[in-house]
Amino acid sequence: MICGFGLSVEVIVRIRRGLVTALTTRARLRALAVGLVLVAFGFAQMRPAQADALTRANAAYARGDYIRAVNILTPLALRGNATAQALLGFMYENGFGAPQAYDAAADLYFQAASRGNPFAQCMLGLMYDKGHGVPQDFILAYKWLNLAAARAPKREREYFLRLRNAVASKMSTDQIVVGQRLALLWAAGLP
Repeated sequence: MICGFGLSVEVIVRIRRGLVTALTTRARLRALAVGLVLVAFGFAQMRPAQADALTRANAAYARGDYIRAVNILTPLALRGNATAQALLGFMYENGFGAPQAYDAAADLYFQAASRGNPFAQCMLGLMYDKGHGVPQDFILAYKWLNLAAARAPKREREYFLRLRNAVASKMSTDQIVVGQRLALLWAAGLP
């Protein structure tokens, strides 16, 4: 059975269990996105019209109709729906239904991450790690990945922690302390 984002349920389950190591990072991120979309649909508190639009966008994506998915997500994202912003950012980052534009993806991820969306926080952290659409900054990558892990549902938390720890392996102890401090200040609502 094929889920949205082009991966079978079996592949997603195997990725989550750590059994698939040969998949590219892009495929792993797509699998993670599928899981987070499903969690968002199951637990998010949103107006019925928004939930219906997100469901239609996911169905369009699953059919490979990326342009329709972008067209459905864009008005929701402009109205501040964090889930739509995160998904639209993913589509811009990967060039699905829209030109590949790291700057636009980073902006959408930032908007959704600022609203507390763990998927967007993770993706923004990865963009800082690679320097895609934003200057490469391991401290900010660590901050956003740390926040994503703290807010994520249990089944995604371990994966986010592995990503955060991979970034930490490139950092000095002092840089990690600064990244932790930034995450704590952001979580506490301080500048």
